[in-house]
Amino acid sequence: MSAAAAASGRRAVGVWAVALSAYVAAVFHRGSLGVTGVDAAHRFDISAATLATFTVAQLAVYAAMQVPVGVLLDRYGSRRLLVAGGALMVAGQLCFAVATDVGLAVAARVLVGLGDAMTFISVLRIVAFWFPGRRNPMLVQLTGTLGQLGAVLGAVPLVALLHHAGWTPAFLGAAALGATVLTAVVAVVRDTPHRGPAAASAPDLTTVRRQLAAAWAQPGTRLGMWTHFVAQFSGSVFALLWGYPFLVQGQQMTPTAAASLLTLMTLASLAAGPVVAHLCARYPLRRSVLVLAVTAATAGVWAVVLAWPGRAPGWLLVVLVLVLAANGPGSVIGFDYARTFNPASRIGSAIGIVNVGGFAASIALVLAVGIVLDLATPAGRAAPDLAAFRWAFAVQYALWALGAVQVLRYRAAARRVLAAAQSIGLPAESVQAAPPGVTPARRWVRRGDRR
Repeated sequence: MSAAAAASGRRAVGVWAVALSAYVAAVFHRGSLGVTGVDAAHRFDISAATLATFTVAQLAVYAAMQVPVGVLLDRYGSRRLLVAGGALMVAGQLCFAVATDVGLAVAARVLVGLGDAMTFISVLRIVAFWFPGRRNPMLVQLTGTLGQLGAVLGAVPLVALLHHAGWTPAFLGAAALGATVLTAVVAVVRDTPHRGPAAASAPDLTTVRRQLAAAWAQPGTRLGMWTHFVAQFSGSVFALLWGYPFLVQGQQMTPTAAASLLTLMTLASLAAGPVVAHLCARYPLRRSVLVLAVTAATAGVWAVVLAWPGRAPGWLLVVLVLVLAANGPGSVIGFDYARTFNPASRIGSAIGIVNVGGFAASIALVLAVGIVLDLATPAGRAAPDLAAFRWAFAVQYALWALGAVQVLRYRAAARRVLAAAQSIGLPAESVQAAPPGVTPARRWVRRGDRR
């Protein structure tokens, strides 16, 4: 390797590392409510359902912004969105630090969700522009996995600071961490290895609509969205909000022990990510099998935990968090489908569509768990009991069933597209699904993508 190539490689790793730190910070901000939910309920004197609205507001903004952010990403590039997203999350944590009423607290979580929405897919675009395609699957998995280090910062250290210094100093510290990372992004991150903007010209509205329609028309994009849907929500909701109350109030664990289990979940996710990436690279036509295996394992372990008479033993809760740790890496497979079935010109739009899946499911589950907890908690009790948590987490099975059916449906459609592409010698992203009324044998090819 020449000295110039080595220097270019080091620069690429440096840019990616700083962009990755922005995602680590985003995960930290996103999950900061999860380990402070019990304290938040006391601070704002709210019920479980009202507490759920904090996370629902945050995730709803995140999910709703994914497609618009994907379009903005294709238009303005990663650096600008990372800077804007970081600034919004810092502002959100500052507001949350001083909030004493529910209205300001919800507004603060909305700001966090808006900034978070701009971060992950911006880092994925950095990977696409700075590294060769053969390294993309591993780097995407590493980005998603290493980003979960933010959840470690949001577990034991944040809980310790909260209990020793109080609410306002803890969240002011969170804002300070975000501001530090934001400064590094401004100094280091660039959209491409070349000077100038990432794209020669910004697409007009007609082009944007065409790119979104083309990305959505690809069964592979929708397979990615449902993959993200079915694999992500259980681990995400456990880490974001309801896992900590379930362990502390339902399983009667100490706050430190509960935070330690959440940390173990994050560390296990770090180990699972490279394994999932290796399996996807080695068996690309079996990625959906891996997704369904992760889903089945998660549903199976939850069934044992929820059916266990009385409090679950410690070893079983450890098994639960270890299985949940595979949810994040499993959901990231959805982004690999977006890359496989879409050209670089619409990768931002496709990733945005995929990212909606898991967070839409998470919103539904967060809200459903909060409502069921309120309904199932006996009158006069200050906190939900274990029976209430069992009923609440049983809601997951409806989402797993829906997601698994859709994965199987769009896997079949995506395989037909691959077969059609191979039969006429075109890349998969050039071949769309058959329109209604057209038989599978009569595929159509978008002329704009013919090559």
